[in-house]
Amino acid sequence: MTHKDTKRWFVVVNPVSGGGKGLEDFPQISHLLRENGIEHDPAFTEHRYHATELTVEAVNRGYRKIIVVGGDGTLNEVVNGLFIQKQCEPKDILLAVIAVGTGNDWVRTFGIPRNYSMVVRSIVEGNSFLQDVGKVTFTESKVEHTRYMANVAGLGFDAQVIQIFNHLKLKGWKGKWLYLYSLLRGYFSAKPAGTIIELDGKVIYDELLFSLAVGICRYNGGGIQQLPLAVANDGLLDLTIIRSVHWWHVVFRVRRLFNGDIYSIGHVWYAKGKQVKILSVPNMPLETDGELNGNTPVTISVVPQAIRIVIPKEFQQE
Repeated sequence: MTHKDTKRWFVVVNPVSGGGKGLEDFPQISHLLRENGIEHDPAFTEHRYHATELTVEAVNRGYRKIIVVGGDGTLNEVVNGLFIQKQCEPKDILLAVIAVGTGNDWVRTFGIPRNYSMVVRSIVEGNSFLQDVGKVTFTESKVEHTRYMANVAGLGFDAQVIQIFNHLKLKGWKGKWLYLYSLLRGYFSAKPAGTIIELDGKVIYDELLFSLAVGICRYNGGGIQQLPLAVANDGLLDLTIIRSVHWWHVVFRVRRLFNGDIYSIGHVWYAKGKQVKILSVPNMPLETDGELNGNTPVTISVVPQAIRIVIPKEFQQE
């Protein structure tokens, strides 16, 4: 298939997403798509970054509608594919997500349902939204790389938690408490780094840093509202800066991490801007959309209203 005006959807399925839910649930998802008149062609990912390759191939073959069946990491790879391909603007592709991952944080901002029937109904209705994207430049093996993110990037503690979480998943650990356990383990092993944060050309922070989240959307870490004030199409990045904190600051305020009240915790600061540069000694690890990506120095800049996503008709930008 090579013609450009296709009505068919290309479906990128991550079979290992959600501990194997991608593979296990896809027959049900495919049946629902067919039942609702959504003609589609699935492809299954086989390795890291395969979703990026499949996306580039699909756009080159003429697909202009893509469904992601996976989690935040799969969506991240597909978004990167949209920016690599040269056939059209990334926002000319309509992107839908059927969440089967472990964290599924990106969908939370838009109220995209986890129920397959309901999300398929949203795809049929076809309400779309142009959301911003973050362009992330980082260092890996002394080489500068660029990737794009749809949700949140984390430095320091955030990335260390992902390292622990991924290690435990590889060892076969499962369950919704796994991230919380990784969070606790990460807290007691994390070491703050001397950090300079420059926002839109002005230094706003120059001291020891425990954690930094930079994002387009609101949630990460399996439902933590680390960026509760983020607006996904305002052309700005939200920053949550956390200085070194004593354990009791976190333990007795855990609810505030989930209910949008994170900025009422001492040592937690908020900022907003178009470009952020982060330098640290020693270098801090970086994660983007839950995937580990090298370390500092890091530059993140916003690409306004860069991708077109399917959202429920009930979604209201606050």
